[in-house]
Amino acid sequence: MPLSRWLRSMGVFLLPASCWVPRERWLGFLQRPSLVHRGSVLGAWHSDRCWCQVWTEEPRVLYSSLRMNGDQKLDVYDQNKQSFIQHFSQIVKVLTEDELGHPETGDAIARLKEVLEYNVIGGKYQRGMTVLVTFQDLVEPSKQDADSLQRAMTVGWCVELLQAFFLVSDDIMDASLTRRGQACWYKKPGIGLDAVNDALLLEACIYRLLKLCCREQPYYLNLMELFLQTSYQTEIGQTLDLITAPQGSVDLGRFTEKRYKSIVKYKTAFYSFYLPVAAAMYMAGIDGEKEHANAKKILMEIGELFQIQDDYLDLFGDSSVTGKIGTDIQDNKCSWLVVQCLQRASPEQRRILQENYGQKEAEKVARVKALYEELNLQAVFTQYEEDRYSHLLSLIEQCSSPLPPAIFLRLAQKIYKRKK
Repeated sequence: MPLSRWLRSMGVFLLPASCWVPRERWLGFLQRPSLVHRGSVLGAWHSDRCWCQVWTEEPRVLYSSLRMNGDQKLDVYDQNKQSFIQHFSQIVKVLTEDELGHPETGDAIARLKEVLEYNVIGGKYQRGMTVLVTFQDLVEPSKQDADSLQRAMTVGWCVELLQAFFLVSDDIMDASLTRRGQACWYKKPGIGLDAVNDALLLEACIYRLLKLCCREQPYYLNLMELFLQTSYQTEIGQTLDLITAPQGSVDLGRFTEKRYKSIVKYKTAFYSFYLPVAAAMYMAGIDGEKEHANAKKILMEIGELFQIQDDYLDLFGDSSVTGKIGTDIQDNKCSWLVVQCLQRASPEQRRILQENYGQKEAEKVARVKALYEELNLQAVFTQYEEDRYSHLLSLIEQCSSPLPPAIFLRLAQKIYKRKK
């Protein structure tokens, strides 16, 4: 019997792309994956043993074996996360300590410290952690010294700072009430629209940190350009979002699937998924157009599913879990739910939507939610999530090479069936 047929009979499939797993897979724990840039092996698992190119019938099993290998690997991830969170105190120190007592700017630096400690922490840290763990995936362990890991964590916090800058600004524009389980920064007594300047301070801190920690590194310019380009792309996405749903004007004809996908691509996918992975790639010395294009293709798809989940959780999620009270209906947002509703609504249901969408009154919001439930959009979402997740796994198989597929599988697995 040919080897490929025998493997298939055992539930194992040959891959066209590089996803190497040793034969000892069935005998015990696997070794840590790594990637050598500009070396003879790229995206392979390094060992002096024999190798077998495989893909299991159940991709989540591969994910678990690649990234966690039981409690031992999970503990390593948790330890990394603890180190990452603890590193934030150093970020605040670097950004504020030297100037806190300055006779001219001391008061402003004290305000900056308060802004940082209120707005940057409290999230899931997935964007920032993605920089660190992807860097660890891509660089040989022998080259991961304390300084390089500190830089990876600092760049990860730069991504979190960018996220905070966007969230503080977005909450003002959307008139949101809560964020990460607490009042939005602008809603705090004495803050108000001064939060606009606070958001700008958060953005400025990104480039101060990059200069302080990466200026002498060969990838410094690539990182600067990456953050600047990502900020521009995200702000273009926010512009699309705002002009598609102007305040005081409900035009259901604007809510097309094409426009929705454009908003999601620019407003969410670039900064949430491509930015942290691309930053780690540059730090690992991977700057080729092909490698970045392949990564971007997968990460844009992950970002789209992530935003669709966000839109669903905005209405149907548990606010005690999500940490925020959804306002997409009141804010006249071009959300995934309203796009799906319009694709399925009868003329009468469309009339109901027209009369109630984009209104602040609680009873009108409830009527829109009832309409979504009549159209069974909860079941539509559940099926859509399953279909897109399966598509993602196939895309990772096809396009991840020469990067380790574990990078993308980890991200897909983290968002799959998420509740917040």
